[in-house]
Amino acid sequence: MGRILVAAVGNVLRRDDGFGAAVAARLGALPAGAEVIETGIGGIALLQELLAGCDGLVVIDAVDRGAEPGTVFVLEPDVDEAAHVPDVHLANPRRVLAMAKTMGVLPDRVVIVGCQPVDVDELDEQLSPEVERAVPIAVGKVEETVRAWL
Repeated sequence: MGRILVAAVGNVLRRDDGFGAAVAARLGALPAGAEVIETGIGGIALLQELLAGCDGLVVIDAVDRGAEPGTVFVLEPDVDEAAHVPDVHLANPRRVLAMAKTMGVLPDRVVIVGCQPVDVDELDEQLSPEVERAVPIAVGKVEETVRAWL
């Protein structure tokens, strides 16, 4: 593989929605070819990076799957073709991946390293204790994935 993109998404001002940024901040040195970006809630920023080309994409995000708070997931998403997205600046990762697939720039290898949040609505820059404890686990999953791909 050539370029692996590690994309932290989410809103750092909305408690556990800042999970992606917290994980990205704690990543160790990744192998050559891995690039970490933080896109916040700007879906267009991630899409622009995908337009530049990459061989693999790891998305880090808070993911509500109805599990115990703090549960870490490594998911291989099924990505459908894009439907109309009225505002790509606030597009969630699912919509951005669909747009990238429709545009022909979604890499073959895509995983989401996610965590079940406690709260993504409260205005707070601190992660909940459950999600904070999950950050090192997610860091390990991201590093393991990138090393396996490179």
